[in-house]
Amino acid sequence: MDTTTKTSEFAGQVALVTGAAAGIGAAVATALGRREARLVLLDRDAGALQAQAESLRAIGCEVLACTLDLRDAQALEAAVAEGERVLGPIDLLANVAGVLFSGGTLELTDQAWEDTFAINTTAVFRLCRAVARGMLERKRGCIVTVASNAAHAPRLGMAAYAASKAATVHYMRCLALELAPHGIRCNTVSPGSTDTPMQRAFAPTPEHVQNVLSGSLERYRLGIPLGRIATPEDIADAVCFLASDQARHITMHDLVVDGGATLGA
Repeated sequence: MDTTTKTSEFAGQVALVTGAAAGIGAAVATALGRREARLVLLDRDAGALQAQAESLRAIGCEVLACTLDLRDAQALEAAVAEGERVLGPIDLLANVAGVLFSGGTLELTDQAWEDTFAINTTAVFRLCRAVARGMLERKRGCIVTVASNAAHAPRLGMAAYAASKAATVHYMRCLALELAPHGIRCNTVSPGSTDTPMQRAFAPTPEHVQNVLSGSLERYRLGIPLGRIATPEDIADAVCFLASDQARHITMHDLVVDGGATLGA
């Protein structure tokens, strides 16, 4: 969808989005806002989060912005409670926030490993638990978590990230199985290389980008058959599809959006 277009696809619904200040999270928040969702936005970057909230309010969105650390279990519970108090019951949870610490597995510190799982996996679990309790009472709701195609293929220098994303994908399947009888759908979107600050740190020059597109035999990495890096909006559109009524009979699914980089694995 054109990012300047507004529709009423999610009118009347409340959506909570993590990592909403930048990258894919910001794109998801914008896409949902342009579809008239009321938004609870979570991020640890207060300045960027407020800027994102103001830009969405400028186009008529109702927004509650909560600055917090996703590792803080009490803060997560409080944000869910405040979001429901201010905007109403949460209909959609979009877990988008993620961190990546690169480097060899044997050089990876305990702290880097723990922080990776704390954000990429444990925060997802805690938010799903907090939000799904209300969904269960109402017998409706949808959860979409952004994972990674690294959950499907080993990556050099990305062991903690890949392992945390794989754990999260399987957790989401288990959650989907438990909640399906209650009318609640749970799915994941697994992006490949996407034009975000995280990606640009790995590929800062046109030459680096071309290497991503072409692949690397030395790093056991395929290229991207479609020949392009995804935009955050590409991923946001996939999240919105899985959250929409068009996907009402889809649950327990992992939608890989990587231009063919994992050959459909």
